[in-house]
Amino acid sequence: MMSHALYRLGRYAARRPWTVIGTWLIVSVLVVAASSAFGHKLEDSMGAPGLDSQQATDLLTRTDQAGLTAQVVVTPADRSTTFLDSAAARAALTTVRAAATELPNVLAAGDPVRDGTISPDGRVAVIRLQYPVQEHLGPPDLQNLKDFAAQMAEVSQLRIELGGDLFFAFEQPATGVGEALGLLVAVVILLVTFGSLIAMGLPIGLALFGLALGISSMSLLTYLIDVPSWAPVIGSMVGLGVGIDYALFVVTRHREYLAQGNNIEESVGRAVASAGQAVVFAGGTVVIAILGLAVAGVPFITAGGIAVSVVVLIMVVASITLLPAFLGLAGHWINRLAVRRPKVRTAGWQRWAGHVSKHAVAYLVGATIALLALAAPVLALRVGTPDEGSLPESRTERRAYDLVAAGFGPGINGPLVIAVDISKDSSVVQPLVEAIESDRGITAVAAPDVNVAAGLATLVAFPTTGPQDDATVATIRRLRADVFPAVLRGSQATAHVGGQTASFADVGAKVNDRLPLFVGAVILLSMLLLTVVFRSIVVPLKAALMNLLSIGASFGVMVMVFQWGWGADLIGLESTVPIVSFIPMFMFAILFGLSMDYEVFLLSRIRERYLVTGDSDDSVVHGIATTGRVITSAALIMVSVFLGFVVSNDPSAKMFGLGLAVAIFIDATVVRMILVPATMKLLGDANWWFPRRLDRLLPVVQSEAVPTEHAVPAAVTELV
Repeated sequence: MMSHALYRLGRYAARRPWTVIGTWLIVSVLVVAASSAFGHKLEDSMGAPGLDSQQATDLLTRTDQAGLTAQVVVTPADRSTTFLDSAAARAALTTVRAAATELPNVLAAGDPVRDGTISPDGRVAVIRLQYPVQEHLGPPDLQNLKDFAAQMAEVSQLRIELGGDLFFAFEQPATGVGEALGLLVAVVILLVTFGSLIAMGLPIGLALFGLALGISSMSLLTYLIDVPSWAPVIGSMVGLGVGIDYALFVVTRHREYLAQGNNIEESVGRAVASAGQAVVFAGGTVVIAILGLAVAGVPFITAGGIAVSVVVLIMVVASITLLPAFLGLAGHWINRLAVRRPKVRTAGWQRWAGHVSKHAVAYLVGATIALLALAAPVLALRVGTPDEGSLPESRTERRAYDLVAAGFGPGINGPLVIAVDISKDSSVVQPLVEAIESDRGITAVAAPDVNVAAGLATLVAFPTTGPQDDATVATIRRLRADVFPAVLRGSQATAHVGGQTASFADVGAKVNDRLPLFVGAVILLSMLLLTVVFRSIVVPLKAALMNLLSIGASFGVMVMVFQWGWGADLIGLESTVPIVSFIPMFMFAILFGLSMDYEVFLLSRIRERYLVTGDSDDSVVHGIATTGRVITSAALIMVSVFLGFVVSNDPSAKMFGLGLAVAIFIDATVVRMILVPATMKLLGDANWWFPRRLDRLLPVVQSEAVPTEHAVPAAVTELV
C-alpha cells in the first residue's frame, strides 16, 4: 500500500536525516554543475507542424530571410528637422546604418531610402537588420545592439530606438522584486500560522531548494525538447506555490502528531503517510493536467508543460523525502523559537461549516450565481498576442513602436512575410505583388526579394491595422483563401504567409481548435484519479464542476482587466491587450491541477471521518474545521506568490499572475468553504455512493490512512 510505503520512507528520512540531505545535495550540485557546463540556452519558437506560417518559415530557410530581425528606428532630435529637407540628418542616418552593418552577426542592414522606409512626413526612418536563425545567436547579440544604440545616441543628432524579433528572442524581463515580495508575504503567513521561526523556515527552505534544482534542470532538458524561455517564469510561479503548500500540509500534520505524544520518528512517518499521500495524489493531478497540454499539438506548449511538470514533480519528491529529513533533524525544536504560542483554532471553522450546512440551499445558489456572473465575460474573450505597444514607455521597444506607428501607421509594426516558392514558376511574383497591394487590408508591399537560385521570392506586406487587431487576422485569412488562389490558379508556384504576426495567429487558432479536447481529457483523467482515491462517483463529478466554475471566473476577471481595462492602472497595464493565445490552455491545466490540491486535502479529512462515524453531516463539519485554517493559509501563500508576478513589465506574466491568483483565491474561499459544505450537506450519503461492481474492478487506495495498528480504528480498517 502507498501509505505503508510512505510511512516507512518518512521514518527512514527522520532516522537518517543527513543521509537523505546529503543525497539531495549531491544530486543538486551535479545538476547545477551540469547545467552550467553543458546546458543549452532556452529558445522560443512559435511554430507548429502543418501551419501555413510554419511552411513559410521552412521555405525561408533556403535563404537568410528565415533568421531573426531587428529594427533600428531613428528620428531627428530637433522636431523641426526631417530627413527630406536636411542633408545633415540624411548623413547621420547613413552613418548609423553603416555602423549597424558592422555589428557582429548582422547579415544585412536595410537602406531606408531604397526600401521606402522613411515616413511620408520625413520624420521617421526604419533600418531593418537581418540576423541568422536563432540557433546561431544569443543574448550577447541583443546586448551588442543596445550598446551600439547607446554609443550612437551620444555622438549623433538622431534619437535612436530599437525593436524587433531579437528582443522577443533574448530580452529577459526584469524579475526579482515581485517574487521577493510574494515570498516575504508567504513568510509572514507561515509565521502567523505556525508561530515558530523553524516551522516557518522549513516550507520556505524546501520550496527554494526544489525550485533551484527544477529551474537548473531545464537547460538539460533542452537535449530532449526545445524548452521555451518563458518556462522558468511559470515554473517559478507554480513551483514556489506548490512547494510551500505541500510542505505546509506535511508540517501541519507532523505537529498534530507531536502534540498527541508521538516521538519524532513516529510522528514524521505518520505525517508522510497521511498528508504526504495527499501531496502525492495532488501533485500527480497537477502533473497529469499539465502534461495534458500535449493534446494541443503545439511543440512549444508541450515542451513548456513538460518543463513545469518536472518542477512540480521535484517538489512532490522533496516533500516526502527531503522535508521528513529536515523534520527529523529539527526534532522538537520545530516548536521552539516561537514568536507566539501556537494554538489550533477549529471552533471558528466548525461554526462556519455548521452555519453553511444549515443554510445550504441559499449558499449554494448565491455562490453559484456569483461565480457565473464573474465567468460571463469569458464569452467576450479574444485571444491574440500583445504587441510592443503594450509595453511600458520606459522600454525602447515601446518607444520604437510608437514612432513607427505615428510615422507609417500601425500595420508596419506587424509585417506579413510572404514566402513564394518559384522553383517551378517565377512569373507569378509581380501578379502576386499587385494582387496583395490591392487588398483592402494591405497598405503597402515592399520591393520583392527574388532569389532564383533558391527558387524563392520574399514579399513583405504591411497591413493597415496593428499586429493584435482582429482585422489583421482577417487580412491573413483573406490572402490565403482568396488572393493567393486567384493569382496562382493553374500555376505550380505556392505562397505562404509567415512572420511573427501570422505565426501567433496560426498558433492561437490551433490552440482554440484543440481546447475542447484538452479540457475533456484533463477532466476525465482527474475524475478517474479521484474516483480511485475516494471510491465515489459523485465527489469527482462535483469537484470537476466546481473547478470549472472557479477557473471560468478567473478567466472572466482576466477579460475585465486586460480586454476591458477595468482596474488596469492598479497592475501597471498601460493599454488593453488580447489574452495571449496559449495562456487559457496553460492556465486551465495548472489551475485544474492546483484546485485538486485543496480538494484532495479537504476530502481526505472528510472521508477519514466518514469511515469512522458514518455520519455525512458530521464528517463535512469536521473536515472543514480541521483543514480550514491550513487551506486558507496555503491559498494565501499561493495567491501572494502569484500576485508577485503581476508587477512584471511583461503583460503575459501579468496575465498568468493575476489569473492564477484570482482562481486560487476563489477556489479556497467560495468553492472549498461554501460550495463544498453546501453541496455535500444536500447530497448526504449520496456523496459516497459507489457501484459494487466498479468497486471490485478499481484498485484500492487508502486516503489519509495511518499505517500503525494502534492508530487505525477497527471501523476504518474494515471499511477501507
